[in-house]
Amino acid sequence: MIKKILVILHPSLNPSDQIIKSIDRDKYSWMCEYDVINTLKLLGHKVFIQEVEFKLASIKNAIEKFKPDVVFNLLEQLNNEAVMDSNIVAYLETLNIPYTGCSSRALMIARDKALSKKIFSYHGVLTPKFEIYPLKSKRKIKSTLKFPQIVKCLNEEASLGISKSSIVYNNAELTKRVGFIHRKFQTHALVEEFIEGKEYFVGILGTDKIKTFPVWELVYKNIKNPEKEIYSENAKFNESYRQRLGIDSKKAKISDHLEKKIKSIAREVYKILKLDSYARIDFRVTRDSKIYVLEANSNPNLAIDDEFALSAIAQGISYSELIQKLINQAISKSSSLAARL
Repeated sequence: MIKKILVILHPSLNPSDQIIKSIDRDKYSWMCEYDVINTLKLLGHKVFIQEVEFKLASIKNAIEKFKPDVVFNLLEQLNNEAVMDSNIVAYLETLNIPYTGCSSRALMIARDKALSKKIFSYHGVLTPKFEIYPLKSKRKIKSTLKFPQIVKCLNEEASLGISKSSIVYNNAELTKRVGFIHRKFQTHALVEEFIEGKEYFVGILGTDKIKTFPVWELVYKNIKNPEKEIYSENAKFNESYRQRLGIDSKKAKISDHLEKKIKSIAREVYKILKLDSYARIDFRVTRDSKIYVLEANSNPNLAIDDEFALSAIAQGISYSELIQKLINQAISKSSSLAARL
């Protein structure tokens, strides 16, 4: 059935009516938005776009103007603050409008990596040991964790701030990198024991009944010891860097036993974090088959060539079917909530 869809996104990520060639995809930061919007149109839906940067009132005004059936949420920050993504969805919930993606509760829990890791530990899910170095803290940095360690932003995604320099081998390097995170991103620093191993991803879709996609593997074709590599900003978005190291992702070539175990842990993580739409769970697996959960990405990138969509396609779900499932899911979730009230 044809629906009126309001797509909300950041102004810098509005592809407008541009038409691009496949070879140009790496030049643009808005390929996810481009893929979703064009697919919605190909499915026959009537699409409206609302840019949102500072004021949530613009969403309400657009809803009143266009009277959409569903809001397709591609907005991951407000006032340049990524931690505000749950507030955006909470606002949609107060407006009682169906929306795609996870609930405000799920986004709030998953966004806080420290909270997520504490929940993992409580439920016996293996995750790297960690410490938090708060912004503006005057505490001297002297880690109790084992080196090497990796230093990240506490609340950011898409490998923001992660590079080769994120791996540190002593307290002096740790102090320098934590200071960089504080100054550059104005956020708390999350420090983890670095786990050598292969990196895997599991896409999950669903509310009450959840579907796990095939385990996806990050590969480094031109690297002798890929277990020592990290999925940095360059590894994700710098095409020349990716080509030089032979970085790609594909359906994992692993034993049935390991695949079942990773999927089982992914489903457990999805449930204990109260994720309720779609997500990607990231893992590192050591040479002795220890499975560590790195993090859960609620509402991950939906670009057609990103890991989530690729794994869905490998499951037999076409990209257009995936986008339509998110629309159907949003309507179903809204109807279920209304029935309970």
